[in-house]
Amino acid sequence: MSSMMAYSGIVTKIKAMEAKLLTEQDFEEISNMKNVPEVIEFLKQRPGYEKYINQMDPSLYHRRHVEKMLIQSLYDDYTRVYRFANATQRKFMKFYIKHYEVDLINYCLRILFNHYDWPFDLDYKKPFYDQYSQLSIDRLVTSKSVDDLIENIKDTEYYKPLQQIHESGAATIFDYDLALELYSFSAIWKSRKRALNKKELDLFTRDMGTAIDLINLQWIYRAKKYYNMLAPDIYSMTIPVQYRFSVDEFKDLVEAPSVDEFIAKVQETSYAKKYNIDNTKTLEQMYNDCMIKLYLADRRSNPYSVASINTYFFLKETEITKLTTALECIRYGLSSREILGYIGGVIQ
Repeated sequence: MSSMMAYSGIVTKIKAMEAKLLTEQDFEEISNMKNVPEVIEFLKQRPGYEKYINQMDPSLYHRRHVEKMLIQSLYDDYTRVYRFANATQRKFMKFYIKHYEVDLINYCLRILFNHYDWPFDLDYKKPFYDQYSQLSIDRLVTSKSVDDLIENIKDTEYYKPLQQIHESGAATIFDYDLALELYSFSAIWKSRKRALNKKELDLFTRDMGTAIDLINLQWIYRAKKYYNMLAPDIYSMTIPVQYRFSVDEFKDLVEAPSVDEFIAKVQETSYAKKYNIDNTKTLEQMYNDCMIKLYLADRRSNPYSVASINTYFFLKETEITKLTTALECIRYGLSSREILGYIGGVIQ
């Protein structure tokens, strides 16, 4: 079967879904709003969110409930694309589930570590996880401790990495979070060859390899700036994959003696040079800029491939992040200029 025939249904569906994404002008309007209900009324007029907001009780027009609605829209988009996918494409789409599963486990861990009084509040996620995930919402919500949580994921792939951390006896929420992230990225990297043909494998390897390199840069920066971590500890918290970095180049980044020297080393990397990135951007903005340019280039050159799926979900997930950030900024009364600064440029 040709790639055009294999992807024609998905590509058509994704084009229709992408037309419902918010525009730069939409985000500019949102940045000028004064409260969360005003944003909700605005989203109510947008086809990508109209259905979900109309299902909400007006008494629940609060940030937390809006964020649940945004996640639900993402899950529904996943379901729509999955229904059009063939067996091979569904194997690829399961890579996304790992990131959603990691987010779910981290959410549960934070409730347990922080001893929140409110419950797990995961009923709205249950239909999606029951259909696509190895995690059981029914079991997770019974967890009263970290011991319970780990026991409740015993029949999943996440049990071993979390149990190893737990057995150390002094694990923090950061340790669990890091263990999950390292495991999920490493597992996807190792299994990608079994899920994709050669052409799509090359595309995905470039996309994921680039993402891993840029995520490692962010983690190295945070380790140096906020935690004053030494090089041996930084090595242990990076994803054990270097895609474009040579051994010496990665070593120089990790072992840079100061944040300023680390930033200077970043400016010498192929990423900074290829994407014309200067020191006016944060590493998070550098990540978004590099990845969207890569995804869009891949989709232009290979429209009937996994690039169409990758690009759409990156756009959708970025939109949700921007909306969540904007809602938080509005809640704290930030100015339009400040809000736009936090959410960065709108990718369209």
